[in-house]
Amino acid sequence: MKRKYYMIGIIIIAMFTFCIVQTKEKKETVLTSSKEVEILNSKKIEWGIKRNGNHEQPDLGATNKRILDENKGICIGNSNSTKVYLTFDEGYEAGYTEKILEVLKQNEVKATFFITAHYVNSKPELVEKMIQEGHTIGNHTVNHKSMPSLSLEEIKDEVMKLHTTIYEKFNYEMKYIRPPKGEYSEKTVAYCNNLGYTTVMWSFAYDDWDENKQGREEYAKKKILDNIHNGAVILLHGNSKDNTNVLDTCIKEIKSMGYQFSTLDEFER
Repeated sequence: MKRKYYMIGIIIIAMFTFCIVQTKEKKETVLTSSKEVEILNSKKIEWGIKRNGNHEQPDLGATNKRILDENKGICIGNSNSTKVYLTFDEGYEAGYTEKILEVLKQNEVKATFFITAHYVNSKPELVEKMIQEGHTIGNHTVNHKSMPSLSLEEIKDEVMKLHTTIYEKFNYEMKYIRPPKGEYSEKTVAYCNNLGYTTVMWSFAYDDWDENKQGREEYAKKKILDNIHNGAVILLHGNSKDNTNVLDTCIKEIKSMGYQFSTLDEFER
């Protein structure tokens, strides 16, 4: 009789252990539910990079890297891969994108353009040209608001209203998102996953967005070329005259250094 109860106990323990393992595996493979998202940390994090010399990958910070990795986000590629990924943030059109597209076409490079609602509403012909020429269009939200300051419902509006606009205008479905201002939280990244989006940060950027700091072409070129590294996710701003003027030289030099430009769809972790 004792042996019978002993065996029953073993079976119950085994079944309980199996259930725990199955639950753990399910959480690791299934998309985070809305209820699970609600309890995630909503503290605002500002994306930051600690550069390294000698074309080594930068230190992105343990928290940054963990949150992006856990949510299958993109911030830096494989350290053994010479692939690099060129991205542009386009909040508004400053008159340079036509030339940027021309340079990309001449050099056979495909880039990702993260656009806002203002951009597509004011320059739909340029968005259409980006798509026609094989570039990727990414979501930079409707109004470029800091996502951690918004409710989940407000985030949904900011993301999905632009998503719907792009789909209806161009029959194009976006799947990559860049948080405005580089500000995010564990909650916002997970929620964007629920909306069908992969969060894309970067491993190189500089103060190119400031239109009061243009006319520094040698500075721009040096910043870009000195900091290129394996798996680089390069962020440039389309409103920068300097970027536009040095882009051709930088692309050619980066290629001559042995790197190859790839798309986010070809991203290597």
